[in-house]
Amino acid sequence: MAAFPALKIYPFNFPDIMHSTPSEVLTTLKTLRDYIRWAASRFTEHQVSFGHGTVAALDEAAALILHTVYQPYDLAEAYLDTVLALDERQKILDIISRRINERIPAAYLTHEAIFAGLAFYVDERVLVPRSPIAELIAQRFDPWVDEDQVMNILDLCTGSGCIAIACAYAFPEAYVDAVDLSADALAVATVNVSQHQLGDAVTLYESDLFEELPETRYDIIVSNPPYVSIEEWQQLPAEFHAEPQLGLTAGAEGLDIVLRILADADNYLTDTGILVVEVGNSAAALQDAFPEVPFYWLEFARGGDGVFLLTAEQVNLYHKQFLAALS
Repeated sequence: MAAFPALKIYPFNFPDIMHSTPSEVLTTLKTLRDYIRWAASRFTEHQVSFGHGTVAALDEAAALILHTVYQPYDLAEAYLDTVLALDERQKILDIISRRINERIPAAYLTHEAIFAGLAFYVDERVLVPRSPIAELIAQRFDPWVDEDQVMNILDLCTGSGCIAIACAYAFPEAYVDAVDLSADALAVATVNVSQHQLGDAVTLYESDLFEELPETRYDIIVSNPPYVSIEEWQQLPAEFHAEPQLGLTAGAEGLDIVLRILADADNYLTDTGILVVEVGNSAAALQDAFPEVPFYWLEFARGGDGVFLLTAEQVNLYHKQFLAALS
């Protein structure tokens, strides 16, 4: 999904529109601007939850409506005053109704998510792409690696394949291996690898983390694994429960998968390699578990946190501690 910080959506000239019937909405509201404003108000009224690519009602309304009428997310503002055909208005009402009543993330309704500036097919078999790691990929992991020396990249818990595919674009000379335990997720990733025509660059593995991988050393290991604690997951809004729980939860502290990655990464990193893992709200629990480990918590200009970086040297230095935490 895309953000629309520059949109100018003015208040309605029709004060009673929020209490109108669907047929009255169809005949009263006419333009894209009208429907974006109306949908945003409806989302706010019904306390719809965001966080799957957009963070505000107006952004989500714009993304959902523009996709529904086959318009690009960066549509010039002048076109917002275009009068919609009646069938287009009806499609908008239908999809906004589903978003509100079924609490389905917008990306599942459109079957499209934007990550690192790229479009990806998504459905209920995978999480909706939204990781701040996209910003790091755009920077080619600078200054942590020499991009000309990056030959092999590993994406653990790949889901839709968005991180792996974005890495393949950022490092066109590198080979990217992408791993997931879920065969359903890999079916979605296969669609995306094919759509982006990256079959020669990205190899998918059905594997429980490192288990089925070849004996390869990677210059970059990157992962957005399950890291939500069970208690936190139970309290999440309905939209998050529409996503596969396998891709979200990881034990009482949210660290079950992260600990396994830390314990095994030493065997798969090159001497100058880096490990980058998103742990979200479990960051404090991870740091408390390893107070001596100098996790570098990355900062992002476009928002997001809870992503750490360790060098291969650091992974090796604290390897025994990581192994001990599994016992």
